[in-house]
Amino acid sequence: MESSFNELRCKEVINVVDGKSLGRITDIIFDVKCGKILGLVVPPVNRSFISFLKGGNDIFIPYQNICKFGADVILVEMYLNAPFQAKPGNRNEHCDKRQEISF
Repeated sequence: MESSFNELRCKEVINVVDGKSLGRITDIIFDVKCGKILGLVVPPVNRSFISFLKGGNDIFIPYQNICKFGADVILVEMYLNAPFQAKPGNRNEHCDKRQEISF
């Protein structure tokens, strides 16, 4: 399946753990050396106007947590109340573990 960023950012991100909407994609993180997606970025769930101006803490969704790209939504599995929230780490170690993308 091929999709542009503009197509992806129009889709709503739904967490299958609790059925809640996480919003829409604001960014995609990928490794330029490997050309592989590391994850998606969505704004925080309870983002106020003031936190928007400050930049707030965006939610990083690792690629392996994406369940399905649908026609209108993207289904992800995220445990947002867990004490550890995955963040992009050493990107070189992920080169062989992510799906390749072509431009």
